[in-house]
Amino acid sequence: RKCARPPRRSLVAREVSPSLLSPSPLNNMVSVTSTTVDTGDTAFMIVSMALVMFMTPGLAFFYGGLVRQQNVLTIMMQNFVCMGMVTMIWVLWGFSLVFGNSGGLMGDPGSFAMMKNVLGTPLRSYVDGQTASDAYWDMTIPGLVFAGFQGMFAVIAPALMTGAFADRLLFRPYLLFIFLWVHLVYFPWANWIWGPDGWIGKEGVFDFAGGIVVHCTAGFSALATVVALPHRKKIEGDVDTDPHNIPFVALGTGMLWFGWFGFNAGSALGANATAATAAMNTEIAASVALFTWMCVEWKHKGKPSLVGACVGTIAGLATVTPAAGFIRPWGAVIIGVVCAPFCYTIMEVIKKKLDLDDALDVFAVHGMGGYLGTILVGCLARSSVGAPHYSAKLFGKQLIAASGCAVYSFVVGFGLIKGIGAVMPLLPDKDMIFAGLDVSVHGESAYKEGSSSGKVVNPLKANNV
Repeated sequence: RKCARPPRRSLVAREVSPSLLSPSPLNNMVSVTSTTVDTGDTAFMIVSMALVMFMTPGLAFFYGGLVRQQNVLTIMMQNFVCMGMVTMIWVLWGFSLVFGNSGGLMGDPGSFAMMKNVLGTPLRSYVDGQTASDAYWDMTIPGLVFAGFQGMFAVIAPALMTGAFADRLLFRPYLLFIFLWVHLVYFPWANWIWGPDGWIGKEGVFDFAGGIVVHCTAGFSALATVVALPHRKKIEGDVDTDPHNIPFVALGTGMLWFGWFGFNAGSALGANATAATAAMNTEIAASVALFTWMCVEWKHKGKPSLVGACVGTIAGLATVTPAAGFIRPWGAVIIGVVCAPFCYTIMEVIKKKLDLDDALDVFAVHGMGGYLGTILVGCLARSSVGAPHYSAKLFGKQLIAASGCAVYSFVVGFGLIKGIGAVMPLLPDKDMIFAGLDVSVHGESAYKEGSSSGKVVNPLKANNV
């Protein structure tokens, strides 16, 4: 019987000898070391699945608080609809495209179509249409739980991009863009790194919980949409970029931070030492990044802001994601200290210098945060936690993979926006913008006329209303 890494991660969920972590020709084989369900691992992973699901509503509140009040429901709807559409795709064929038997560029869409052969037992391998009854992936959770957990990642990845083109993309082209993007960007990269036959994973590239698969893909495709779409100044003239509801931003940050424990710790695929490492590193990196960002902003702008502290927290969470289970806690401190000024500089200096209209800084925080964290795996990973040990070779592989993902995601994202724009309108007209996208596109308003919320665009500007 041949043992290999599990399909989701580049190291097994349970502790293993470091000698087993190096890439080998056996990596495309399935493991037969686990055929029974562990109730503790299963309970942990069901909770982790729920936590990651909770992140998408958290993202909706985070983004919703940052945009203008007349567009808050629009961006929240863009986030929530991902839960519906992407989950349907995932159940029908998406899970198979990522984790099915090799079908060429991706997995065979028929392997687990409509959750076929995905049961309450560990996921089996199906070779040439025949059940290999004694061949199981190396996990101790039901296949249904694994599929559900993975599906939550597929849901939130496209939702991350909505902050980049906030206030200026109609709902119909948005739906088409998301549909095409998950098939052309998310599913391929998830398969290539996490799939049982993933060729990038076989080359020794490590991504613990989605630095490449989630944050680089979404962040650099978000940048592409910003470049492809006209600047809001050309559409509206003066643009009010102040958050309309800062408590929403804080609430969303708390929900995301809470859910991120499932995102990272759950990526160990069991209640084990790796999960404990990932959970602690998640807390440390987020906390350190929050405080560091606050200090940097305080020095740069003269005052520390709650919005800045929240954005710094998200930067820390995004950056530690690819390394969460591979580093010691001191490595998480380094990530928090480094990512805050790095992402802040991109957001406050480079973005403004290039006049990029990334409305909610998706590229700076998620794209470059995930990129930085992926590269830092090559510097900070330690075999003492059951991870690949840092080396110049590993650093080079991580750099090449992250850069390749960045270029690919940007090119495909740009092409999708331009292609969709050729067949249908992308942008709302001036009358729709003036009325607000909530009313003109969805027929709803977040705040009723006559309410205090409806009268005040920004609490800081209350005296001017």
